[in-house]
Amino acid sequence: MAPIYTAPISFHEGEQKMRESLHVPDGEYPTSPGLSPHARRLLHISSLLAIGTLDTNDRPWTTLLSGEPGFAKSLGESVIGVKTLVDRKFDPVIKLLLGDKFDGDIHEEKRDGRLVSALGIHLATRDRVKLSGNMVAGALRHHGPIAQADEDENGVAEVQLVFAIQQSLGNCPKYLNQKQISPSLPEPLLLSDSLPLPERAIELIAKADMFFLSSSYNESNMGTNHRGGLPGFVRVAKNDGSGTVLVYPELSGNRLYQTLGNLYTTPRAGLIFPDFDTGDALYLTTNTEILLGKDAAAVLPRSNIAVKLHVYAARFVKNSLSFRGDHLERSPYNPPVRYLSTEKALPAAQTSNSKVIYATLLARDRLTPTIARFRFGISDTKASALWTPGQYVALAFGDELSMEYSHMRDDDPQSLNDDYVRTFTVSSSPGKLPEDELEITIRNVGVVTNFLFRQNVRAGLEIPLKGFGGSFTIAQGLKDIVPFVAGGIGITPLLAQLHDLDLARIQLFWSATVHDIGLVIDTIERCPALGPSTRLFISRLSEQSPAASSLQIQNLEGYGVHVATKRMIASDIEGHSNLSSTWYLCTGTALRKSLLAW
Repeated sequence: MAPIYTAPISFHEGEQKMRESLHVPDGEYPTSPGLSPHARRLLHISSLLAIGTLDTNDRPWTTLLSGEPGFAKSLGESVIGVKTLVDRKFDPVIKLLLGDKFDGDIHEEKRDGRLVSALGIHLATRDRVKLSGNMVAGALRHHGPIAQADEDENGVAEVQLVFAIQQSLGNCPKYLNQKQISPSLPEPLLLSDSLPLPERAIELIAKADMFFLSSSYNESNMGTNHRGGLPGFVRVAKNDGSGTVLVYPELSGNRLYQTLGNLYTTPRAGLIFPDFDTGDALYLTTNTEILLGKDAAAVLPRSNIAVKLHVYAARFVKNSLSFRGDHLERSPYNPPVRYLSTEKALPAAQTSNSKVIYATLLARDRLTPTIARFRFGISDTKASALWTPGQYVALAFGDELSMEYSHMRDDDPQSLNDDYVRTFTVSSSPGKLPEDELEITIRNVGVVTNFLFRQNVRAGLEIPLKGFGGSFTIAQGLKDIVPFVAGGIGITPLLAQLHDLDLARIQLFWSATVHDIGLVIDTIERCPALGPSTRLFISRLSEQSPAASSLQIQNLEGYGVHVATKRMIASDIEGHSNLSSTWYLCTGTALRKSLLAW
């Protein structure tokens, strides 16, 4: 049996290098020698066990086993046993651990045993424990009655494995998307074992909200962990005859950098993408590339750390896994999906050699209790010439709002990965303000907007301006009347274009609550020619005094606005035969869904 380590464990050179590069203060190494009591408890409640090992070329592979809690358990003296059903034909890790052994033949390791790592995980309670050590022995047995003629051919077997655990560490629940795991009988079928990846495998990556990866430190120590996020958090940068490359962001974690430390010394990782709905599995072994700071942001904007995975070999197996997972709650710590710089038209980022452009807060006009117009001066007039009506401006509030590092922040989990870059539609028209000024009209709905609403204008707040983007441009034909549907603050893309449009050939359908009527009045008073082209639907009138509402409605009707004191319904927008077939919408999700159904 492999020896059990009892000596203190410390950061290895790769982990130290990553901590130095990311300016992490010194701290104690929390990994325990052997199987700690805490790790033993977590292992016993786990319904999933990811296992990693190395092939003959020292490339890591990862698999994911499952069973009722207790299918992996302590056997005493930091030795654990695993017993469950597996795909014995195509699972690369099972092949590596047991070779051609079958039908009860025991494979017993010699000397120190094969290097392995594991992650016990119970997604229903978001518990997990990292393990590393060596394999002691294992065996595969027939599943079910041996008399069945096809038993040896269906690819399913019962595995028993014994590992000696050298190190263990309980991990936090961040980025674990909650699922209820239930058993399922595998029926493995190899769909692909070559590159590029087939479309079905790409679809699995796109829907995945977690994957598992294994890495090693100079072939002497291994680690297995998971990475999670919203579906799509792993991006496919390339998948063609020249290669397959995936990219994912490394999010704020416990700052031990065990996986990144391994990848720094030994830039290889083995991954499994499990499909919790179908049991399909995508097994990959990859060469890795760690990107830090501006290098990460250049590939995956708004990321401080990213990892590129250059796929070396792949195996995509239908129904390879012995479980299914019912999706419950996603982690509140998941940040929005970050797209590759080549995927979306994002504002141009400032490079280290470029001049930083600032937007200085000059004025604020409150239009309603929750809506205000902000005017900014731009430090570089060349930058102000880059935007056109219908675009947005990206402002970076990180220097004002980012906090010191903390591992968990349950009161505001999104703040841990928030870069505080926000995009706002420019609501001012070119030529109506000095060339170095612009306006945004926004609702107070979050941390950044609340910060702006609380600012003293005279303080001269300066915010880095990252760039402009978007192309929400209204195109008018020669004769048709163009319909525009706005929901509340959704009027802003139209505001910047009003002076470039023939307003007699615009039909505005504007839905607003009585609380937003100040925005409506301000818009019409600033552009009276829009009045006759506006059909306004005002709801929630009972929440304001009848006298005040009546006076406001009379004021709007005086500008030619057609006012309906109700919610917009399908019949309000149907039957307008003189309208263009192209409609422009800027509304909230609920209204947009109704509009598309109408």
